[in-house]
Amino acid sequence: MATIGASFSGSPTRLSTPARIGLHVLLFLFSTIMLAPFAVMLVVSLIPNTAFLARDFSPANFSLQNYVRTFEAVPFGRYYINSIVVAVSVTVLQILISSLAAFAFARLRFRGREAIFLFYLATLMIPFPVTLIPNFLIVKNLGWYDTYLALIVPSLFSVFSTFLLRQYYRGLPLDFDEAARMDGASSLRIWWQIIVPLSGPVLATLSIFVFQGVWNDFLWPLVVTTSETMRTIPVGLAAFVGQYSTAWDLLMAGSVIALLPVLVLYVIGQKWFVQGIALSGMGGR
Repeated sequence: MATIGASFSGSPTRLSTPARIGLHVLLFLFSTIMLAPFAVMLVVSLIPNTAFLARDFSPANFSLQNYVRTFEAVPFGRYYINSIVVAVSVTVLQILISSLAAFAFARLRFRGREAIFLFYLATLMIPFPVTLIPNFLIVKNLGWYDTYLALIVPSLFSVFSTFLLRQYYRGLPLDFDEAARMDGASSLRIWWQIIVPLSGPVLATLSIFVFQGVWNDFLWPLVVTTSETMRTIPVGLAAFVGQYSTAWDLLMAGSVIALLPVLVLYVIGQKWFVQGIALSGMGGR
């Protein structure tokens, strides 16, 4: 009985030394496999295209010249500004709209709440290519084609973001709302002064997901932009890929530059990101 009780006591099981070594070797192996493409990307970005095609990776070929040429070959700085404006705008506004919608679905009581949310959630079953042409026609008829509005507005409403925040908000005690209402607080004030301050981890997690998704989006910016001044980084990188040849050195240099904002954002919000994964709906709540 004591043995059975100890097995269900909840205390962590200590691995033996060989098991721990094997686990660390396995983790190191998988980490190496995952990081290998990034290492190749970095190496190729530092050598000329001729050296890469000749598989000549001698230290004498390494330089930062490819990064300079990337900005000279195409207006990469403009692509960068466009991506930052679009990604930051969509992230901030989408989190704001989704947070308000999630608060209504999770904390307010009104007739048809569950039915409306299920109908809203069912739109996740519709693949993006099905709505691509209708969205394009709407943008075209509104006169938004090849503008920031076309890149930003259609991405402001996200079912996934609303669902994730709703799951988190439902886990917060309703006693907070009742106590605030007894003090005369409105629903909007409860959302801003109580719910939002308690939602730092999930908001940080969602912000990273949204920013990364918008930053790496290729198809929609390709469809709704036509001029060099409105292209984003993923569309701009496609300029280095030709029908008969590819400028691998410039493509990899541009990819490294494009990776930096997402990497910095993750490093800054890493602590909240891990907490958000554990506390949000993705953590099994």
